[in-house]
Amino acid sequence: MPKSTAKITKRAVDSAPPKAGRYIVWDSELKGFGIRVAESGTKTYFVRYRPRGLGRGAPKRFVVLGRHGVITPDEARNRARALLGAVAAGQDPAKEPADTDGAITIASLVDRFINEHVKPKRKGRTASGYAAILNSYVVPRFGKRNADRVGTAEIAQLHHAMRDRPYQANRMLAIVGSMYGFAVRRGLVPKGTNPADGIERYRESARERYLSAEELSRFGEALRVAETVGLPWQAQSQERHRKHLAKEENQRTLFAPQVTLAFRLLLLTGARLREILNLEWRCVDLERGLLLLPDSKTGRKTIILSAAALDLLRACERAGDFVIPGASEDRPRSDLKKPWQAIQRHAHLEGVRIHDLRHTFASIGAGASLGLPIVGKLLGHSQPATTARYAHPDADPLRQASNVIGDRLAAATAGRNPET
Repeated sequence: MPKSTAKITKRAVDSAPPKAGRYIVWDSELKGFGIRVAESGTKTYFVRYRPRGLGRGAPKRFVVLGRHGVITPDEARNRARALLGAVAAGQDPAKEPADTDGAITIASLVDRFINEHVKPKRKGRTASGYAAILNSYVVPRFGKRNADRVGTAEIAQLHHAMRDRPYQANRMLAIVGSMYGFAVRRGLVPKGTNPADGIERYRESARERYLSAEELSRFGEALRVAETVGLPWQAQSQERHRKHLAKEENQRTLFAPQVTLAFRLLLLTGARLREILNLEWRCVDLERGLLLLPDSKTGRKTIILSAAALDLLRACERAGDFVIPGASEDRPRSDLKKPWQAIQRHAHLEGVRIHDLRHTFASIGAGASLGLPIVGKLLGHSQPATTARYAHPDADPLRQASNVIGDRLAAATAGRNPET
């Protein structure tokens, strides 16, 4: 088989043409590392070695590292170094396929990553999110593959396939990168084996939705109707002809007081949904006007209650350990999806999420020139940059400067004294 020598780089491999019969290009820097170019144009990375201690008469071993395009030259070189290092340590990778192949599949790596790293070190919802993304997108495609045999090109293809969900696609890349970092630290894959490295993320447009004054008025009115006479509900088209369907004027859903209380507290405190739904009465200090949360997204957290929020809690009838109890008094309410859909429909708040009540709280604070550090403390942000997105345009020094310049120019063009 014809042979040549060159430094194996992407440019060198791409420019290696197919010929009549297979040939090999050996790497000029790493002895034993090469690429085989088939007559069809397929290019395969491999490593060749002699087992240590058997002398020069020992037969040479070949281990395939992967196809060009599935793995990059750098990934192939890293794998070759790892294999040659194992040979130097007295191993014979060709006779130990489990070691050669990384000894762990993607499915097994996901299981170890979630149970040994994510669950002990991340919050429950975060761990569930990691597991959902890995088990929904990564395991179905690569689960049976050995972890060190999945290349950057393949992860990039998966990222591309998720392009209609840019946030999920980028999150998948971040989680895969974290998983391979864990695998390297545990010695499960060779150092430098991270197929998520170098893949460009999709641009994500930040979604900050605030309720206007008119929308807040409609929201408040919807809450009042919901807790007094009930919100009208809409029968599905297939149900409208049912014989025992309630008359249209009686098709209303009355909200429990704790449900409307939850919505009002979310708006008046800027708290996250789970912080309110999981709130226990033992964490409510009415005397000092505080919510003392033992755990939140950013750890222990104290929420300072406004007078309006305090009045709501003082007037609330206690039923069990939780401020917003579920079907059973000893458990919190699980979600507010159905009541929120009814509120959205009645108040014409299409596209508004429950989390946008938190954004509205922050926007009101920023617009009142309370200062972003103060607003950030009220929200429980651990990083100032997180609060900066709520900077109100009216309080922006650039807006104020623009107004000063514009007022003076308008006065001058109207024949008035700009200084008056």
